[in-house]
Formats: sequence, C-alpha cells, structure tokens
Amino acid sequence: MEVVKSIIDFVLHIDKHLSPVISQYQGWTYLILFVIIFAETGFVVTPFLPGDSLLFAAGALIAAGTTGLNIYLLAVILIIAAFTGNTLNYFLGSYLGEKVFKPENKVLKLEYYIKTQAFFDKHGPIAVILSRFIPIIRTIAPFVAGVGRMSFIRYSIYNIIGGTAWIILFLFAGYLFGNLPFFKTHFSVVTIGIILVSIVPVIWGIIKGRREGK
Repeated sequence: MEVVKSIIDFVLHIDKHLSPVISQYQGWTYLILFVIIFAETGFVVTPFLPGDSLLFAAGALIAAGTTGLNIYLLAVILIIAAFTGNTLNYFLGSYLGEKVFKPENKVLKLEYYIKTQAFFDKHGPIAVILSRFIPIIRTIAPFVAGVGRMSFIRYSIYNIIGGTAWIILFLFAGYLFGNLPFFKTHFSVVTIGIILVSIVPVIWGIIKGRREGK
C-alpha cells in the first residue's frame, strides 16, 4: 500500500521530485530521464512509471532556466529512449507470447492484453502511434504487436512516428506553458488533467464495450 502511495505522490508532484534530481545530478539527468522513458515503454511490467506528466514537468523546469539542460538535446535523447524501449518490448512480445497474461496476474492482467488487442484490431498498425498517448496501452501495445508478429519494418516506421510525436508534444507543451502562473501554482491539478485526458479513450472503450456486450 505504501508503494502505491509513493508512486501516486511521485506522479502528482513530479515537478517537486524532479527538480532536486536535476539540481543534484545535473548532466546525468539526461541519462536518468532516458532510463525512465525507456523502461516505461520498454518493459511490459512497468506501466505505472510516469510518462506524459514527466515529459511535461521536464519541459516546464527547463523553461524556468535553472536546470542547465538543453530542451532540444533532451528531446533527441528521449525520442531515442521511446523508440528503443518500444523496440525491446516488441521483441519481448514476439519471444514470450501472450501466455504471460493471466487472469490472476496483478501486473500483466489478461484484460490489458484483450483490450490492447481489440485496440489493434480496430485501428490497425496506426494503433502503434495512437497508443503512445494512452497510459497502460502505451506499455502493452508494442508487446502485443510482437505477439501478433507485425512486420518489424512496418512496426518501426509507426514506432518512430509515434515516439517522436509523443515526446515533442508533451515536452514542448511543458516548455511553452509550464511556467505560466496558473500551471506553476496548480501543477498537481494540471498533472491530474493530463492523466484524465490520456485515459478518456480507455474509459470510453470500456463503456462502449459493455454496452455492445449487453
């Protein structure tokens, strides 16, 4: 329970947690953020790591001019992290298969796999791009693409497009808007808003699926 509370606190107050990390590790922050984004997209068991909110917070802190980090260099590094992370996840999916998803599993829930597979069935390969903007599905989608043996070259094209769009959108949104008085004062509210907007498609999909089931 304490672990869950710690994760929630970290996500909701990510700006306050990230600021001392940047101050203490300075240039090593590039590597730290690379590892977080790589893990969030590269390992099917880490959908709880921050993604959208982390990018927004990083952009906002860089805009403040106190980090010493370069927004463009960070963008390139994180795009590489997003691409290579998803690529690893794809190969894990092709190697392990769908058997890792079980009804009793607390992390790799079977329902996650079923919903993500339905997402692919509905949107086709473009789901690789769309999934970047939806928590949980963002982490499960590359694994499912590997399970389904999607062409690696085809997958990689959508992977780089989706990863680049995701990083640039949230990182530079934070850079442009994160330092405005409202955003600085209500950063936790903004973080919740980002999360809610991200999961709306998932919630709508669940509601729609239940209605169709009835």
